Amino acid sequence: MDKSAVAPEKKGKSDSLEREASAVPVHKLPGHSHNPLSSFCYYPDRVEFENKDPEEKVVLLLRKHPITNIGWLLLTFVIIVVPAFISSLPFIEQVPIRFQAVGVLIWYLVTAGFAYEKFLSWFYSVNIVTDERIFDVEFSNLIYRKMTDAEIERIQDVTVQMGGAIRTTLNYGDIIIQTASEIPELEFEAVPEPDKVAKILRELRVEEQEEKMEGRVR
Repeated sequence: MDKSAVAPEKKGKSDSLEREASAVPVHKLPGHSHNPLSSFCYYPDRVEFENKDPEEKVVLLLRKHPITNIGWLLLTFVIIVVPAFISSLPFIEQVPIRFQAVGVLIWYLVTAGFAYEKFLSWFYSVNIVTDERIFDVEFSNLIYRKMTDAEIERIQDVTVQMGGAIRTTLNYGDIIIQTASEIPELEFEAVPEPDKVAKILRELRVEEQEEKMEGRVR
């Protein structure tokens, strides 16, 4: 059999999505962003991760909506201003200046460490959708990371959960993915544009099934 006739079919993974990406320059695709802090990026640039296949294409890179950071940001602000109030207390004047300075320095170092860890937890806790698999990466702290994955073809059901005025207004929510894998359920928490994400997942699942029936699976 002529290999040149088969090659185009092997590249048919997520055909409609790839046609959309090829018809328009990637940097002009709706949802594509060069911002490294983006919570929603369609066909992101230069995304690599452990066990990524050479031919595997990343379709979506998701993080929790930035609004979910408000809690620890407000707490960090409160912690920062606390020394200003403590310094006005009468008993503080009895503490030598050098000890006050050391105490304030340690306080701010701990605060910086707290804020840095919270930021890294948000930045590296991502959901990745490729043309072959879905990944849920949980980055809890500097020494703990958990990655769960499932093949697209094993997706059985995709459910979108949105509730509350804030989530509806800012258009973010949870996506529950039921699979036939060892891990029966994956959850994308508080991701932007959940309806669009669910639609892309369903399209990938349908196309994966079609490719399997036509014998075009890699």
